[in-house]
Amino acid sequence: MANQAIVPPAWEGKHAIKDLPFDPSSLPGLSERLLTSHWQNNYGGAVKRLNLIEAQIASLAPDAPPFMLGALKREELIASNSMALHELYFANLGGSSGPSPGLMDAIAASFGNFAIWEREFRSIGAALAGGSGWVVLNYHLQSGLLRNSWAGDHAQNLAHGVPVLVMDMYEHSYAMDYGANAAQYIATFMDNVNWLEVARRFDRVASHLKGGEMTVSKAEPAERLGDD
Repeated sequence: MANQAIVPPAWEGKHAIKDLPFDPSSLPGLSERLLTSHWQNNYGGAVKRLNLIEAQIASLAPDAPPFMLGALKREELIASNSMALHELYFANLGGSSGPSPGLMDAIAASFGNFAIWEREFRSIGAALAGGSGWVVLNYHLQSGLLRNSWAGDHAQNLAHGVPVLVMDMYEHSYAMDYGANAAQYIATFMDNVNWLEVARRFDRVASHLKGGEMTVSKAEPAERLGDD
């Protein structure tokens, strides 16, 4: 008994499932059935799994073999990132306006112009079609620039990167509506981006970056730009 860990009585439910930040019947091109299933089963499953994993870590005996902790920590990382990325994903859906002027300036400073950025972002998504992963527009703290990142699973992230825009490319995010047509899903995702939320994330990280060259954007949306 002396080697048994004590599990905190309030450990269960440490992480709670957040409500969808939009009406799932209101997004053009993404069905309520798809969005509800994605939120309940994939995001909700990650939250529940993380609670269980953390309870198992807390209950490990102090003399448990290191490989047991290592395996659980790996699963904890996967579940933690799945929860966080899904929350970011759902929060940056539900809009239709274009990026704010400040965010447009930041994208232009980092990529040349908006069309170049969008073409690369969409292409990364297409490269993940039929597989699994994420496309993330990150604010790179080390360089002060925005960067698109490819993530093959939940355990990959850009070092010094703070997610600003997140697109889920796991098949569960589109197959129910589009089957294998990932290109149509990507186009629909881009039409539904909540640019006010993306600008808010950018503002928050840019305003805390001392000595950076980025201009903090204002939250007013600009006219949406068409495809290049």
